[in-house]
Parts: sequence; structure tokens; C-alpha cells
Amino acid sequence: MRLDRLLAQASISRKSMKRALLRGAILIDQTPARSLSQNVDTGLQEILFDKQKVPAPAHRYFMMNKPRGYITANSDASKETVIDLIQKEDYSGELYSIGRLDRDTTGLLLITDNGPLGFQLLHPQYHVDKTYYVQVNGLLNNQAIEAFQQGVRFLDGKVCKPAQLTIHSTTPVLSTASVTISEGKFHQVKKMFLAIGVKVTYLKRTHFGDFQLDPSLAEGDYRSLNQDELKLIKNYLELSR
Repeated sequence: MRLDRLLAQASISRKSMKRALLRGAILIDQTPARSLSQNVDTGLQEILFDKQKVPAPAHRYFMMNKPRGYITANSDASKETVIDLIQKEDYSGELYSIGRLDRDTTGLLLITDNGPLGFQLLHPQYHVDKTYYVQVNGLLNNQAIEAFQQGVRFLDGKVCKPAQLTIHSTTPVLSTASVTISEGKFHQVKKMFLAIGVKVTYLKRTHFGDFQLDPSLAEGDYRSLNQDELKLIKNYLELSR
């Protein structure tokens, strides 16, 4: 959560926050805070205000292998959502998925109740790459690789940023590949392949930044992030300073 919100929950006035910030008396892992708006997590960081530890519940972080047929929304009147898959003991009304996956796309999805984290992981300034495993209904060749490297032009004229395409297998009727992109336009991966003349028939996200989908997670399953993954979260929190 934002630092000022955390301090407000500890009954610290806005005036006291500003004064302490100017004095360097708000410490995050022994480093003076730079802004009251920066994102923090007391479960991953030690936060001191005038040498006193600021208490607060830690945020929750989950990795899910999103199944087909579910949408990445908190609620929907007619469709099942990824939040519906969260068990009662893990549920919180503040949980949300970081980024979106199409209803028929599977794979890595991060779910948290840390509101500002999604902004940090999705904002272009942080250059968080996403990698997908794809199957398409046609041939892929070096021309496709070059087109992705140069930036695919959509059928409506929009141009994507350069992307990395790695072909795993290819025939005239079925090819498999991995593609890494650095942006997240609507249906981007599907549109990129359509622009070079093939249609995506299967799409799975395998990587999100430094996070990799746990191969032991079946579709629809999720788990809490492990200690190594929580260190990655902490790295992103530190980038926000």
C-alpha cells in the first residue's frame, strides 16, 4: 500500500508525516523514504517512523495458473472470474489480478491485495516483459522472426514495439513458438500473429517479468509466492522509491 495510507492507519497525522519525511525520520529498510506516495509492504520491509516500527498486516501475493473460460475480473454477473477460484481462507475483497489474460488464454497470473503493485509491474517505465507459449495454424519462418524484431504492424495500422519470437516447431498447418513482448495492447499477441497471416489456436503465458509459471501448478490452481518470489516483489517495491 502507499506509505501515507499505512501511516494514517497507524493514526499518524498528515502534518507529522510531512515533517518526518523532510527530516529523514521515515525509514524503509534503513533508507529514508523519498515520497509519501511510494508503495510499501510491512511483510517484506521494515518501516520505522521516528525510530518506532510501524505495524500493519502484510499483503498477500499468489501465483495462479489461469484456466480457460475464466476472465481476469473481480466479479461478473454471467462469467466465472479468476477471483472465484480463490479459497475462502485466502479471499480478501481487495484481491485483484495484475494485468489481464483473455478468457481463452491460460498461464501465469499474479494476484495480490497490494493495490499500487499492479501499476509498477505494468507501467512502461519498468519494462516488464511477458513471455507466451503459442500454437498457430500455419507456417512460421525467419520472415516472421524479422517482422517481430522490427515491430509488427497491426491490420489497423498500429505498430507494436519490437518483440522476440522463438520458433520451436513448424509445419504448414501447425507451428509452436514463444514470444516475448514488453507492452500489453488489447489482444496483442493474437493480433501480431494475424498480421503475419496465421491464427493463434492456443496461448499460455509462461513468464511475467522475473516470475516464471510454476510447472507443478495445474490449470485453476494457485499458491502463495515462495521466499525467492517475494524477494522479486521487494525489488519492485524498491524501484518505486
